[in-house]
Amino acid sequence: MTVAYYLLPINRLGPHRPIASWTLFVLALMGIASLLLKEIRDVLLERPHTRPGMVIPLLVGLTVIVFASTYYALATHPGQFKGLYTRTDALYFTIVTLATVGYGDITPSGQTARVVTMMQILYSFVFLTAAATALAQQMRARLSERAGRNGRS
Repeated sequence: MTVAYYLLPINRLGPHRPIASWTLFVLALMGIASLLLKEIRDVLLERPHTRPGMVIPLLVGLTVIVFASTYYALATHPGQFKGLYTRTDALYFTIVTLATVGYGDITPSGQTARVVTMMQILYSFVFLTAAATALAQQMRARLSERAGRNGRS
């Protein structure tokens, strides 16, 4: 997934193609959010053959790629970011924001960059936290089930 991120033609997006950029950004986040919600629902309903341990980490990775790509495209517009110059900077900033570490070496200075950063924080609180909770719930249930089977032997 990281290799794909470095190969994405992000330079075709950004401030010189705002409609295409924002449409792609919103559609990607909506698509990932709907897939996360489906996984969460399947875990809560205890549907058989649910594989959140495989699907949820993949979707979290895609979320990171979407935000990192967006930050990199935004950084091409003067005044949006201080300290963000490369794809690695954008990926780093995305992960630091997701982890709520906030080192301060890269900062969103433009209004658009700040809005996207706030969107990432809210998206993480709502969707990624719910997905991680569902994944943990399913793992606990499976461990309890295994412990129950082993205790009966």
